Amino acid sequence: MDNRFVHLHVHSEFSLVDGLIRLPGLIDRTVELGAPSVAVTDQCNLFSLVKFYQAARYAGVKPIIGAELWIGSSDSAQARHRVVFLCRNEIGYRQLSELITRSFLEGQSRGIPAVDYDWLTRESANGLIVLSGGINGDIIGAYSGTYGAEIDGSGTDSSASCNDEP
Repeated sequence: MDNRFVHLHVHSEFSLVDGLIRLPGLIDRTVELGAPSVAVTDQCNLFSLVKFYQAARYAGVKPIIGAELWIGSSDSAQARHRVVFLCRNEIGYRQLSELITRSFLEGQSRGIPAVDYDWLTRESANGLIVLSGGINGDIIGAYSGTYGAEIDGSGTDSSASCNDEP
């Protein structure tokens, strides 16, 4: 089966907070489904990186390296959101490693490491792809704040469209 669907947000057993998927099972299932690649985006860490990369390459699956990080303003820990960072290349991997390290050293609030918006510059984001599609994310928050929309539990906008005037 030639499947072009690629999972870009998978938490493995190395995601200390909310991951149960074991890497060998993930790779086996990816191969079984015929997916060309898969991303492991553990929360706030890259602990699975070496095992994931080696297992995926050995099985002929393209590994996509990433992490799910908390991001927000240092002014308020309550305005933080989870965002997925994916590495496009080695530069992106190095940038992601630096962001994770800095979040642990400088960005912790109540024991949770977070990336500050101010740390994301053109240089620090080089080689990274950022996904923020969560219902409680800052993009949805900005959209509903700008357009006065109410987002229902299914993730759809129930009161405004992109064409509505603010």
